[in-house]
Amino acid sequence: MVEVIGLSKQFKSVKAVDNISFKVSQGEIVGLLGENGAGKTTTLRMLATMLKPTSGTVNINNYDVVNDAHMVRGEIGILFGGEVGLYDRLTARENIKYFAQLNGVSNQKAEEQINKLVKAFNMEEYIDRRVGKFSRGMKQKVAIARSIVHDPKIMLFDEPTAGLDISASKIIHDFILHCKEENKAIVFSSHMMNEVEKLCDRVVIINKGKIVEDGKIDTLKEKYNNQDMESIFIKLIGGDSQNE
Repeated sequence: MVEVIGLSKQFKSVKAVDNISFKVSQGEIVGLLGENGAGKTTTLRMLATMLKPTSGTVNINNYDVVNDAHMVRGEIGILFGGEVGLYDRLTARENIKYFAQLNGVSNQKAEEQINKLVKAFNMEEYIDRRVGKFSRGMKQKVAIARSIVHDPKIMLFDEPTAGLDISASKIIHDFILHCKEENKAIVFSSHMMNEVEKLCDRVVIINKGKIVEDGKIDTLKEKYNNQDMESIFIKLIGGDSQNE
């Protein structure tokens, strides 16, 4: 479970995240929505122990992100959009194994996990090739495998389909739904409302660092007279944007 309690982050004169609270249960996909600058990425980075909160806290399976940061990292898997961050000179297997070692997975367990993931993602043909010349879709599969090789209970996705074509995006969508089937708690940030409606059980909408709505998609549509999520989102955020 993810429990965000009064979480805030101040950057000099800017309060990027302002006293937000929400929960994500096992087997639940919660969409974190907001325009650029709303505080989504800052929130996810605090959940991932990449940024220290100014105030408030986050509990990840009963571990505090500040006091128990090392334990939290073993509980989470991270898949952010943009560059996948693989080492081009290493093979796909070596990339995945390296991240397994960073998360304290033994060599034997890492090999077992990698072999399982190779079959799950049909990577047999290229698992022992260097990733430098891989297609975007192939790299995305390796990045996914890397993010779950230590079998995390919590998954954090920040715009994971950014810049991907339809085929590569489908890989990500299928993976997210597979995580749900495995009873993982999932936080999913996206600008694409069709993705949100397809994948999310619930949404938390942030505007200027504050939560302006938190609820199930069907409940929100009923509350706002059955409007689509894009219309609801625009109504709530008012169309303002800033840099995040």
